[in-house]
Amino acid sequence: MGKRPVRLAQTLGTLLRSRGLEGRLSEYRIHGQWEKSVGPGIAAHAQPVAFRGKKLTLSVDSPAWLQQLSLLKPELIEKLNKNLGGKVVSDITLRIGEVVREGKPPREQEPARAELGPEDREKIEQYLKTIYDPEVRTAVRRVMEKDFGRKKAEKKREK
Repeated sequence: MGKRPVRLAQTLGTLLRSRGLEGRLSEYRIHGQWEKSVGPGIAAHAQPVAFRGKKLTLSVDSPAWLQQLSLLKPELIEKLNKNLGGKVVSDITLRIGEVVREGKPPREQEPARAELGPEDREKIEQYLKTIYDPEVRTAVRRVMEKDFGRKKAEKKREK
């Protein structure tokens, strides 16, 4: 009789364990399953940055989210382990840091703005007539042009 077939995942797991790379595989799996495990709401504000032993470190974009996620640690661990198929994560450490979502522009980049038409520019000029200081008028003009452009771009996306 021949040997019984072995699943590829089992063979790869054995190979990676023998070479001390199982932790790296778990780290890649966590990154790959992150949004599916925790949902898009949490994934928008927190992301994995390190995994050592069974301890996952998350970068969180604000103190409010850090507080919220600290209360949700047991649920996050449970969801991750369920999606990863075993007790992969036993603890989570949270820290304030940058969270960059794939396919989304970083925060520093300005959102898209639509080109302003003559009626928009006329409206801005009407507001600016009452501002006599040229520096203040220039600053307010820039702010208003950005605001009008963003609002116009949002309306186009909604259509």
